[in-house]
Amino acid sequence: MLSVFDHGAHPPCPAPFNLAAHVLGHATELADKTALAVISPTQAEHWSYGALEAAVRGSATALLRSGLTPGDILLMRLGNTVDFPIAYLGAICAGIVPVPTSSQLTAPEVQKIIESLAPSAILLGDGVPCPPTDLPVHTTADMATWRDNPPAAYAMGAPDRLAYIIYTSGTSGTARAVGHAHRAIWARQMMMQGWYGLGRDDRLLHAGAFNWTYTLGTGLMDPWTMGATALIPAAGVDHSQLPQLMNDHSATIFAAAPGVYRNVLKSAPFALPHLRHGLAAGEKLSPSLRDAWTGATGTQIFEAYGMSECSTFLSAAPGHPAPDGTLGRPQVGRRIAILGPDGPVPRGTPGVIAVHRRDPGLMLGYIGAPDETEARFRGDWFVTGDMGILHDDDQVTYLGRDDDMMNAGGYRVSPIEVESVLLTHPGITEVGVTEVEVKQDVHLIAAFYTGAAPLDPEALATWAAERLARYKQPRLYFHRDSLPKNPNGKLLRRALRSDIGGLPART
Repeated sequence: MLSVFDHGAHPPCPAPFNLAAHVLGHATELADKTALAVISPTQAEHWSYGALEAAVRGSATALLRSGLTPGDILLMRLGNTVDFPIAYLGAICAGIVPVPTSSQLTAPEVQKIIESLAPSAILLGDGVPCPPTDLPVHTTADMATWRDNPPAAYAMGAPDRLAYIIYTSGTSGTARAVGHAHRAIWARQMMMQGWYGLGRDDRLLHAGAFNWTYTLGTGLMDPWTMGATALIPAAGVDHSQLPQLMNDHSATIFAAAPGVYRNVLKSAPFALPHLRHGLAAGEKLSPSLRDAWTGATGTQIFEAYGMSECSTFLSAAPGHPAPDGTLGRPQVGRRIAILGPDGPVPRGTPGVIAVHRRDPGLMLGYIGAPDETEARFRGDWFVTGDMGILHDDDQVTYLGRDDDMMNAGGYRVSPIEVESVLLTHPGITEVGVTEVEVKQDVHLIAAFYTGAAPLDPEALATWAAERLARYKQPRLYFHRDSLPKNPNGKLLRRALRSDIGGLPART
């Protein structure tokens, strides 16, 4: 049996279509219901569905009056404020193409984006880096006046036309500009029960900033599509304050990157009587962290795998939790395969995770790079670059990025597997495992870890030998104060490979 999952195609996106109109489709019916609360321990800013739609459509009017036209590109340089989702949806409402970017980018990094995308205007928040430019720049003070404008009509059109552009995290090389169609939001319906277990009565608290695409999708667009309430911590809220916020605002679902869960657990014990479950994405969730959360809260974390090019498409969910050692299963409506050099491999065999061209959530392509786009396909399959195993029960074991895979004595070794074992050691809080070159043509598996104090390498080696096959065991151990991560908190194993100064005695 081959490693292909195909349990029926998702219903086609209706036409004409507009992403913002779909997200705010319940706004009239739920005009007085809270769509968004920006919360801190001392105050909360509430937005009803009616007020949110008015601000979005008023902003769309202002953008059109400024001289922008449908199809123009709008660069978003905004901080962690409600201006971000209002401007994002306002642009899409008008048929303008927003480009949300991290406020942590430097001015030179932003200059490269301007040169490659040639935006027609920029939205700029206070204190957010941006190079000098002759382009029209609209500040958050300008944007605050837009919300009272008459509402613009939703720019309806073909579902396959460009809606927005996001940038990949760049963990496997240079960040790329990914173009998504309006239909991408339609595809996210497969996540509602395939991952979230989300209903209209839910109150979903996402721990990320507004300007992170994980927050934009899971924390805002999807709850609003369902008519639920989105809760977002205000700028400056510490992770230790999140349990209080979950209780004060009756959060029923909590979404965050695994590192946030780890930080929240430092404040245990606490009780979360309203919480039904948690959601995790952005990096691999370790079994030890998942177990620690369940032990502390009595609730489960459901993990998902996706990428900038196709959002999340493999996941566990309340209706089908993932067995130990697996990530979850393809969402119903997806067509997924595990590929080898000659196509889909037999089930139970490692290979590269791939998504079919027909998936409505798959990107239109890398902007300005058609050859690079086509290079990511093998026939009808978009190749993710991540390794996995599809089992007979449709569950998937995630093995990490193809370029993160290690070669030990002729065996392919997943860093995820080794990291999951090392994270059960009581003296290790975070760990990254990669293959390093210690001298020409000599490569060894190395583990970089954080913890209260350095651990004896020989004792660690003995401990690992009891839990891992010899070819999977690290030969080097490095204690570090922190591990390199990108702005979204993803571990950068590539950066670890050059961080082997001061080799330990054991090699």
